[in-house]
Amino acid sequence: MDALLCQIKQCTICAADLPLGPHPIVTAHSESKIVIIGQAPGLKVHNSGIAWDDASGKRLRAWLDVTEDQFYNTKNFAIIPMGFCYPGKGKSGDLPPRPECAPQWHTTLFSKMPHVKLVILIGNYAQKYYLKAEVGTNLTETVSNFESYLPTYFPIPHPSPRNRFWMSKNPWFEVSVVPELQKRVHDIL
Repeated sequence: MDALLCQIKQCTICAADLPLGPHPIVTAHSESKIVIIGQAPGLKVHNSGIAWDDASGKRLRAWLDVTEDQFYNTKNFAIIPMGFCYPGKGKSGDLPPRPECAPQWHTTLFSKMPHVKLVILIGNYAQKYYLKAEVGTNLTETVSNFESYLPTYFPIPHPSPRNRFWMSKNPWFEVSVVPELQKRVHDIL
């Protein structure tokens, strides 16, 4: 695993397309129990080099009901985004994750983590990639039907503060889905 992570950290497959150059953000351990697959690092995470080191990460840890120590313990959580590097700014937020990372690295990473019991799919990019034909017609449908993807996958929305409109329209998520997510995380850890 260490050799693979070192190889990923040196990846330059899409360097020409990255506004700030490559800075892959990924953490994993051969004993990781839960994998978090998000979109791609934001600017703050790119600068700090620490996955989910922002307001989104704070909300995600609250949804999971874990401490920072638990969250950043790679034996608990592997953090493997769809795109490992900051993709740059778009008109209404960050650009989509680079499409090269997941096909290049995800299968190999998963092959080195035999103890994974749950994969948390955050947002449309991860859900479409992993759930393929089983994904709902939109994020709301996919997340509301989370039970149909268990025990392997648990789809959730992105915890970004920019998602406050979705959260206000879908209060059932924090009332019904988050407690089930927390229970599964606690049972695994």
